[in-house]
Amino acid sequence: MESRPDDSRRRFMKGALWMISATTLGTGVMLSPTASAASSLQDYKPVFFTPDEWAFVLAACDRLIPADDTGPSALEANVPIFIDLQMQGDFGQARDWYMKGPFFEAPAELGYQSPLTPAQTYQKGIAATNTYCRQTFSKSFAELSAEQQDQLLTLLQKDALKFDGVSAKQFFDFLLQNTKEGYFADPIHGGNKNMEPWKMIGFPGARASYLEWVDLHNVKYPMGPVSLNGDRG
Repeated sequence: MESRPDDSRRRFMKGALWMISATTLGTGVMLSPTASAASSLQDYKPVFFTPDEWAFVLAACDRLIPADDTGPSALEANVPIFIDLQMQGDFGQARDWYMKGPFFEAPAELGYQSPLTPAQTYQKGIAATNTYCRQTFSKSFAELSAEQQDQLLTLLQKDALKFDGVSAKQFFDFLLQNTKEGYFADPIHGGNKNMEPWKMIGFPGARASYLEWVDLHNVKYPMGPVSLNGDRG
C-alpha cells in the first residue's frame, strides 16, 4: 500500500466506485442481503472470523480507508461486517468458481490460480501475517502502530513476504478488493453504513428518478441516496 496524500486517496476511492456494482462485485463476488445497515460495529459478533482474525480485519480496514474530513473510515462504514458476512457466502466459499488443479503462475485473465477459497486465504493470510509480526515486533498486527501497519500492508501488496501455503499478494488483493466493495456496496450487504460513502461521492444509489441528472456534469446532486430496501440517506 503506497503512501499518498489524503486528497489522492479520496480520488482513488471515488474512482473505485465505477468498477463496483451494487449487486455483483469484484471477480465472482455475488452478494446476498445478509445484514442491516444500522448494525453497530461495536456490538457486532463475527459469524466467521475468530477474535484474533477479527482484530486484524478491523485494524487493516482502518488503515486502508482511514477517516478524514471528506468522508467516513472503513470502520465507520461497517466494512468489516461486510467482509465477515462474505466469508460464509458464495464468494468466501468460492461456490461458483472452478477450483480444480493444476494451478500455475499465470496472468489474471487465465483465471484464479489457487486451491484456497477466499475464506481460507483470509485465515491463512492473517495467521501468517500475525506470525511474522510477532517474530519481528513481538506484537500482533492489530497491536502495531499505524505506521508499522502501513509498512506491513505495503509488504503484503508487493509480495515481499513469502508465506507457507498462501500468497501474501493474493491475500492483500482480496483484502483491498473487499474493503472497497464493503465501502461502496448497497447497505443491505452489511457495509456502507447510512450510505455515508455514497453521500461523499454524490451517488444516488437505487433512486429511480435519477435519469434527468445523468447528462448534468459538474453539478452537485441535491438529493440523498436510496438503498435497495428503500432506506433514504
